[in-house]
Parts: sequence; C-alpha cells; structure tokens
Amino acid sequence: MITLRTLFKKKESGEKITMISTYDYLSAKFCDQVGIDCILVGDSLGMVFQGGSSTLGVSLEEMIYHTKAVRKGAKESFVITDMPFMSYQVSKEKAIENCGRVIKETGANAVKLEGGEEIADIIYKLVSLGVPVVGHVGFTPQKINTIGGYRVVGKEEEAERVKRDFKILEEAGAFMVVLEAVPSALAKEITDSAKAITIGIGAGPYCDGQVLVFHDLVGLVEDIKPKFVRRYLNGAELFKKALSEFKEDVEKGRFPTEVESYG
Repeated sequence: MITLRTLFKKKESGEKITMISTYDYLSAKFCDQVGIDCILVGDSLGMVFQGGSSTLGVSLEEMIYHTKAVRKGAKESFVITDMPFMSYQVSKEKAIENCGRVIKETGANAVKLEGGEEIADIIYKLVSLGVPVVGHVGFTPQKINTIGGYRVVGKEEEAERVKRDFKILEEAGAFMVVLEAVPSALAKEITDSAKAITIGIGAGPYCDGQVLVFHDLVGLVEDIKPKFVRRYLNGAELFKKALSEFKEDVEKGRFPTEVESYG
C-alpha cells in the first residue's frame, strides 16, 4: 500500500508521483489496478458528477459517501479527501470534528484543504492530532466568487503571495500541496526548494507529481477542456456509440438473442 513514506521516497529519488481525481468505486479500482499513487476524491464532483456550476454546493456528507466508494476500489492507492466549502473555515473546532469524521468513517489517508495563511493554524492543529493534510494554493475553486472566475493565479505581484502561502502551509505541517493554474516557472521555483511534495494541475512539468480528473483524462467531459488537460481517450464518443447501438438493436429486435436469454 502507498504510504506517506512511499511518496516522500519518490520525491527524494526524483520519481514522479501520479494522482487521479475521481469519485466512485469502479474508476478508483481502475486507478488502483494500474498503480496510480494517489486518488483525490475532489469536491470537483459537484461539477463533474452532479452537474453544478462550481464546487461550492458540495456537502460533507457527500464527500464522505463518495470517499467510502473510492476506498472500496482503491486497495493500494493513497486516498485523499477534499474538505468541502465551509466544512473547515468556520472554526478550528469544527475543522477538527469534520476532518476527524472523514478519516474515521471513510478510511481516507489524508484530507485536503484549500487556502493559505488563513488556514495555517487549522492545519497545524490537525497535523498535531494525527490527521495528514494536503494544502492547495494558486487557483482555489472554493474562492471562485472572490477570485473572479477561472484564471491563472501567480503572475507578477500575485507570485509572492502564492510563494508565501506555500511556505506557510509547509511550515504548518502540510506534507503535500497542490499547485493549481500557476505559471510553470513559479511552480518550478517553489518545487526546487520545497520540503513538502508538490502536485501540479495546470502548473507545468516541474512539480513532484501531476493530477488530472478521471473524467477529463478519458474524454467523458465534452463541453470544457482546460489548456492543461490531455485526453488519452475519446470516452464520450465511445460511450455514445455503444448506447446508440444498444438502442438500435433493441428497436430492431436484435437484442436480446436466444444466447442472452434464459431457457
């Protein structure tokens, strides 16, 4: 089974870390079977799985539900759960209670919190109590309303803030930090001096590892394609082709056949 020690050994040896964000048993099982290091049960499920316009409506109960399903499929991969909007920002006590629930009820290996300096005290307390924490800086989807839409974060004067937030999270005890939608040069600068593991999504090739959403990677999402997404399969086309063939076979009496029927 992949552990914190496994991940840090990869960082130290320069071996890249792989991470997939997904939300269900079957896709998690596929990731596990091919040796993906980490599975992130992302609050992006609010958009990809539920069809919402942002991640803000996802509840703690939904994250717990999906993490339980992923954990059943992921026997070896390191599982991380996103803490949803306002599940940890309200107070340190509420953060401890909710993060503790996730670890106890789901079997997740770690939790992920978005933000910088403003959540450092929460991260420090969680880590001191035995809860491994992943940070998330750069573009942080839970702040979509204050950031002003989906955009690259960390150009010019913003770069210093991103570097400062990363350092603060690292010092607070975050063992890993996701860098989202930041310039490649900035991600390299951060990674080159980082003790924590860096995972990039739209942050260029220099991070310790990379994460993509399962549904993006296999081409199930058709309506949007961020610059950083590489589609390894046109899944939507294949799925629709199979469904169309099923529809036609049923309508024309070709399915089921005697072979597919009980005597």
